[in-house]
Amino acid sequence: MAQRISRAGIRRSNRIPTFALASLAALLLAGTLAPHRAALAATGPAPATSATALNPAAGETVLLNALDAELKRAMSSLGSDGAAGVQQPKPYFLSYDISEARIVDITAEYGAITNSRESPIRLVDVQVRLGSPAEDNTHGDHRNSALTSMPLPLTDDRDAIARSLWYATNRGYARALDGYLKVKTEQQVRAKEEDASADFSLEKPQTDVLPPAPALVVDRAAWEQRLRDISSLFAQFPDVFADQVEFQAEDQTDYYVSSEGARLASPSQDARLIVVARTRAADGMDLFRAETFEADSPAGLPDRKTIADKTIAMAKSLEALRAAPVTEPFDGPAILSGRAAAVFFHEVLGHRLEGQRQRGDEEGQTFTKMLGKPILPSFLSVADDPKLTAFQGTALSGHYDFDDEGQPARRVDLIKDGVLETFLMSRLPIASVAQSNGHGRSEAGHMPTGRQGNLIVTSSKTVPESELRKMLIDEAKKQGKPYGLYFEDISSGFAVTTRSSPQAFQVIPLVVYRVYVDGRPDELVRGVSIVGTPQAALNSILATGDKMDIFNGICGAESGSIPVSAVAPAMLVSQIETQRQAQGTARPPILPPPSPAGLNPDAGKGAN
Repeated sequence: MAQRISRAGIRRSNRIPTFALASLAALLLAGTLAPHRAALAATGPAPATSATALNPAAGETVLLNALDAELKRAMSSLGSDGAAGVQQPKPYFLSYDISEARIVDITAEYGAITNSRESPIRLVDVQVRLGSPAEDNTHGDHRNSALTSMPLPLTDDRDAIARSLWYATNRGYARALDGYLKVKTEQQVRAKEEDASADFSLEKPQTDVLPPAPALVVDRAAWEQRLRDISSLFAQFPDVFADQVEFQAEDQTDYYVSSEGARLASPSQDARLIVVARTRAADGMDLFRAETFEADSPAGLPDRKTIADKTIAMAKSLEALRAAPVTEPFDGPAILSGRAAAVFFHEVLGHRLEGQRQRGDEEGQTFTKMLGKPILPSFLSVADDPKLTAFQGTALSGHYDFDDEGQPARRVDLIKDGVLETFLMSRLPIASVAQSNGHGRSEAGHMPTGRQGNLIVTSSKTVPESELRKMLIDEAKKQGKPYGLYFEDISSGFAVTTRSSPQAFQVIPLVVYRVYVDGRPDELVRGVSIVGTPQAALNSILATGDKMDIFNGICGAESGSIPVSAVAPAMLVSQIETQRQAQGTARPPILPPPSPAGLNPDAGKGAN
């Protein structure tokens, strides 16, 4: 499985899965849950129901009451005798996880609005587990058999919500039953597993219905004008042939109830402004830059001047990159800026410390047997703390109060003084760690797994960044290299963690300089791709800078795309390997862009 991280993305509830509508009759298996009786009433006037739009204050009672009632009804009804007298298993666990949000999304290109909408979303993830925590329908390759996802009514209509939950629960039970039968069959023919841990951990149920967040206030007209102004800045740069500026604001509440007794309502708000621009070099290489601004409300985003200055700097950087020489493969010392180092640690280390990667026939298990042993230089420590809302005044994307299995967010010290302490755990146990530590995360429509939140890298061996540069030059001289590399910005990367593939990673830098040992000015280069294996890369770190930097982004993996953050200082490595990126063959645009007025210079002149 390859994991990817990119800065342009949306939060958990913004992704609406599509569902193929199956025949309802086919899902009403013998012994499954019967329709809610209120939905079958055919005589007499219908009872009054609320028809208000999404309203966290009003919806809290309606939603939670409907969830409580349907969960209790399902647990008492499912697993009864079938029509043929065959006993079907009762669920030992059932949960409803609802994502409710109001989203404002505005996009501008070329100085004009291309999208402006405000939309409500409600959808539910139903998790059904059959068997026992020691072995259930999620065992092995059947993890997804526990999950069924569906949209819910957007109004606080108690009967409509109840009927939707009934249908989703029936569908989920049928899927879980199919998975459980397959697990039981496969256990008869497969060899003994390497890690025979249970399939589900027993945890204390949480009950915390938090008050709703203040109503999200967005002046759409003002933000539309602001996006037009930002996007129009690229008109000064004819070689930047594509741009997009996107504003996203979200008011979200997650509701979670389970048969264990969990009952949660957790509100949150966030706002994000993303500026992306693209150009193409004469040799066909595509180049892009991106800036993301994060805050907990639209008012917290940077002012116009700050965003305009960074947008102009981005465009100038793209023009410089077009003219920069293409890199050659390199193996030698380098400095990664704080933001580049943050992405590097997320990809190279963070994914390999996720709990589910320590079990299973397909996982490479890079660090599974390394608990209590050094895996980093002794001056480095790594923690993941999703409780942090901000770092040095900058909002962190990876913050949450409860994970997607109803467990409270917790700080986890993963590595202390270079020594591996533990892993990022969901409720899927592994041989060395039996309990969750509040990191079971997912996008709606996916089963939660152990994932990163706010990954924080700290160092006890720091030097000013000017000194770090001198150390880079000294190391390059020592190795007989004409230059070292400085990675200023990184866009994305992926890490391969499966056993059937090389345990490698690839990280794609955006801005890279050659730092020459003979005193020549630094030289901007393009087309660089960092490659390597994790243990070699992590053990080549020599020192770090004395300032921390932040990367906010969206990380994609098997449990979907989720918001994450990484914080790290700049770091000097003795050895880093790079290769050339794919170059491309398409020419830059042949026809020059139109003039700012969008008119032919001769337009409006009469024919002679």
